[in-house]
Amino acid sequence: MKTGLFSFVFFCILGITSSCREDVDASALAVYDGPMRQTENVHLLQSDSAIVRFELTAPLQLEFANGNVEFPEGIEIKMFEKEGELSTTIIADKGYFYKQENLYKGVGNVQVHNLIKDQKLQSEELFYDRIKKKIYTEKFVRVQNGDMYSFGSAFEADETFSTYKLKNSRDGQVPLSDNGL
Repeated sequence: MKTGLFSFVFFCILGITSSCREDVDASALAVYDGPMRQTENVHLLQSDSAIVRFELTAPLQLEFANGNVEFPEGIEIKMFEKEGELSTTIIADKGYFYKQENLYKGVGNVQVHNLIKDQKLQSEELFYDRIKKKIYTEKFVRVQNGDMYSFGSAFEADETFSTYKLKNSRDGQVPLSDNGL
């Protein structure tokens, strides 16, 4: 009889205490998907045999739990030749790095400059695939070769912008002076 009374009292106390708890706000239990780390004035170098091959600078870097990175205030990437000579620069208003694909994405006023060949590219979006060592876009591009420029709706090049394919080219090459640029 004591066991039954004890069980009855135990369940009554349990019922009273559990009914008095407050409702939990569901938003407080939501998984945080924002940045895990924020870094200012980022300057990353990749070298081989003590010679810099790749340099990345950005005013702000946001790192996420899945390994992705965002550069909301812009990004600049520099690539160097085997001798250490600066060959190509890529700048964009915003940048992203997708870790799983090892892929960089530049957005907003993206500019690529091959200093050795004096080639320039402008687009609103550009991808840089470090594994395949190529840059590409399916967006409108403007390519300048010395005093001539071309337009297209897609573009693919090696990572240094030394050789490239302009897809859906418009009007062929036009001298810069024809357009006042």
